Amino acid sequence: MESGCIKWVQEAFPPGGDFSGLVLIYEQCVRAFWHSDRYKDDLRYLKVWLEYAEHCSDAEVIYSFLDANDIGKTHSAYYIAYALHMESKSKMKAANDILNLGISSNAQPIEKLRDAYKKFLARSMRRPNATEEELKEDDLPVRSFGTVLARGESQRQAIKTFELGRNKLKQDQVHRTPLSIYNDTNMDVMRGHHSKPSTGSNSWHTLGGRAERNKENNAMPAKWTSHKIPQRPVPRIVGAVASAQIEVFVDEECEEKPKVHDEKDRTSSLQLRELDGRNIKKETELLRENPLRNFPSNSLPR
Repeated sequence: MESGCIKWVQEAFPPGGDFSGLVLIYEQCVRAFWHSDRYKDDLRYLKVWLEYAEHCSDAEVIYSFLDANDIGKTHSAYYIAYALHMESKSKMKAANDILNLGISSNAQPIEKLRDAYKKFLARSMRRPNATEEELKEDDLPVRSFGTVLARGESQRQAIKTFELGRNKLKQDQVHRTPLSIYNDTNMDVMRGHHSKPSTGSNSWHTLGGRAERNKENNAMPAKWTSHKIPQRPVPRIVGAVASAQIEVFVDEECEEKPKVHDEKDRTSSLQLRELDGRNIKKETELLRENPLRNFPSNSLPR
């Protein structure tokens, strides 16, 4: 039911705005099964977690929760998504460690994980040579000969360096060889030859009358009521034969499901109905900022 509801909302609200309730459905779905050992290695359940992480402000909280509760750690999709998120935050060393951990854990499919690691190495080679420690030091005040420079002074130094690089780029563009423009020799011959306009009998010295200019079909419409479409006689069935009833399939696991989970599902659906049109946007914003706000404290990563 949860996966079908998610699919319907994704098709009905392609942008996935705050009023669609999609974030609320993600949160209720992952919260309903996080304690179940049956779904910890289920790829479908992991995909819902990853989609939920894409709609949050900081997905690192969700990845840490999955790591602490051993959810989805046998699948390569977890390590790839986690590493891409850390790479987007310029934490290259952490992303490299995550991919190596997935390869050493033999997460499946392993070939997909290895291909992702090769692409990550290629991207990291194209990045400027700056480590995470250097990036962290850039946020601190710059020290020069035992003095601490103010933040405005460090910004002026950065702007000066940028201006020097831009001026050097302009000088390189000026000293480049100009592009040679192709000149067609046949154009001179064509320009010297002027053909006289041909004068024929059909020259448009006069526009003519309205009847000559009007080329449309001006046929008068005829009466259509005299034409009849031939129809074949269709035999009518006196009484429709009652067809056999279709048996509805009932899953045995759904019948054996504890009543506690049924009550939880009812309460979650009731909560979503009560939020319709009233506080969906507010609740969505709260979940974006703190995606684990409704989870018990003992399940959160320490």
